[in-house]
Formats: sequence, structure tokens, C-alpha cells
Amino acid sequence: MQIIHILNHVQEIGNGIVNVAVDLACLQAESGHDVAVISAGGEYEELLCKFGVQHYSLDLSRNPANLIKAAIAYRGMIKKFQPQIVHAHMMTGIVLASTFRLGYKYALVSTVHNEFQRASVLMGLAERVIAVSQAVQDSMVRRGINQNKLRVVRNGTLGSPRTRKISKYEPLKLQRPAIATVAGMYERKGIAELIAAFEKIAPDFPDVHLYLVGNGPDKEMFVAQAKKTAVSDRIHFEGFQPEPQSYLLAGDIFVLASHRDPCPLVLSEAREAGVAIVATQVDGIPEALDNGKAGVLVPAKDSQALAEALAQLLSNSDRLQEWKHRAKQNLEWLNVARVHEETLAIYRELVG
Repeated sequence: MQIIHILNHVQEIGNGIVNVAVDLACLQAESGHDVAVISAGGEYEELLCKFGVQHYSLDLSRNPANLIKAAIAYRGMIKKFQPQIVHAHMMTGIVLASTFRLGYKYALVSTVHNEFQRASVLMGLAERVIAVSQAVQDSMVRRGINQNKLRVVRNGTLGSPRTRKISKYEPLKLQRPAIATVAGMYERKGIAELIAAFEKIAPDFPDVHLYLVGNGPDKEMFVAQAKKTAVSDRIHFEGFQPEPQSYLLAGDIFVLASHRDPCPLVLSEAREAGVAIVATQVDGIPEALDNGKAGVLVPAKDSQALAEALAQLLSNSDRLQEWKHRAKQNLEWLNVARVHEETLAIYRELVG
């Protein structure tokens, strides 16, 4: 097949949408398909080239003058590549691919990554709409997307061409016990609740430290919150790390306190690393944790419940080891090869 993926950029900044698209493009090319990516570019261009994926540079900034230029350039790229499938991963891409489809014979596929965004209903312009979890599919149906269009392909990132085998990473020498999160510094990721929960338990566990890995627009707000606590010297802001596996391998407890999260890739990475997991019971998180078999689930926006879950693990080494063991069970379905095959099956529904 001739396949084009269209997204805003291919920067290596921990963006799950980009990571999913890059994984798919590389594995599809490796399987013998002709694959191209249209984006504004980024660090993953080198990896795409290594796998034989063509990259077409296109600025999708949302201003009228630029979008007119982007539309003209897009039509030239489509005419040159002649795709059978165009797979859009972001809203600007789906609008562009849908609007300027006239005269071309490609089938249009979209993936809904962040269904909580109001504009995500635009992904329904595609003939097939991939939801990254059952929770996302259910939400899109409630929002009016035809269920016959929807297909669930749960995220999985183990074996990704972007990463090495877990055995190739060296754990960092963190101060332990170590609680860690790997997340964008956004309010919706629950960083404020995690800091508040840590503040509650820190006096009872004087050796525990908190490591916050990631960057984002709300980081300074969280830094200010941490500085107001009596345990700020035990809260470490580590910034974006291209290889968070070193933190996951060194940690005792991984926390994902999100308010909304369709199907976070980091949970599969945390499970592979064998760290005990505490996460919120929202959206696709329970699915990524085998509905609570692989991690402790707590209500979102509830720092007290989060603090209690952390305290239970830190106060009982047997319980902590049990949850570390449970995290590593049933990992096979989280492999990126499964995502690749299920996505190709959806393409074949449209092009035979």
C-alpha cells in the first residue's frame, strides 16, 4: 500500500500522538509498504529516513495565509505520492486531507488521541476513525460519531523503533524510596494532586523522594507549589528526558494522576520496567492497566486517595513487591507490532 501519515510535527518531545504515528510509519515501511509522513519536521526525521519513510515538510500553523499555502503544497505532495491511504493524527491534518480530497482516490483514516478536546469530533470526517481505547470509542459515539466508522486499536509501545530493549537501559541512582511520574507538565496530568499527596505522606516516610519528569506550560505553577511545601528539597523537577526508562527502572512507585488520559503510552513503559503503578481511574487508563490487575487505581483529582495508596505501598514492602510483579504480567498485548497489524487491518477494509 501507499500510505501517508499527516501530523503537525515529528519532534522528539514526549508527544504521544507523534510517537504513535512514527511507530506506525516505521513498521509499515519495514513491512514493505510505501510510506510517507507530512509534517513540519523534527528530530524523528532521521529515524524515519532510516526506515525508508519519505518526509514531506509542511507547516500546518493555523493562520489563514499559511493554510492557503499548506493546501497548495499538500495537493502537490498527494499528486506526487499517489497514496491509497491518508492517515491523519491531528485536527489540522484531518481538515486538510478531507477538504482537498476531491480528485484523488485515497481512503481517509484518522486516530482520535485526545478525545476530550472539543475539536476532536472533526476526526469523524474520516471513513474509519481509530479510537486508542474502548473508553475513547464510547465517548466518540456519545458525541455523535457513527459507530460503524469506529475501530478500537489500543495504544502499545513496547518494541518501538524509537527505543532500545529495556535491558539496554541503565537505572539512575535515585534517592530511594523513589516515586516518579513521566508526564507533560499540564494541569490535566494531575501534577498538582501528586505534589499535594506527596506533601501529605512525606513526614511519615522521611527518606522518600518525588521525581517529576517532563516539561510543559504549567511547570512553573507546579514548581511554585512545591516550593511552598516543607519538603521541597525532596521534590525534583527533572525536565524532559528522551530516555525516561532510566527513571522507571530506578523508581519504586510510578504515578500517573491524570484528570483525562485516553490511553497513555507511558503506562506500557512503566509496566515493562517493573515499577509499582498508581494511576487514576479515568478514560483509557484502567484498560492500559488490565482493569486494575497491573496497577492500583484511584479517583482523579483526589490527593487524599492518592496519598493513601502511596502510603499503603511504602509501608508494606511485600505489597510493594507484589504490585511490581503484577505490573510486568500480560505485557504481550502492549507490543507495537500488535498496533501495527490492527491498523493495517483497518486500512485493508478500505482498499482491499
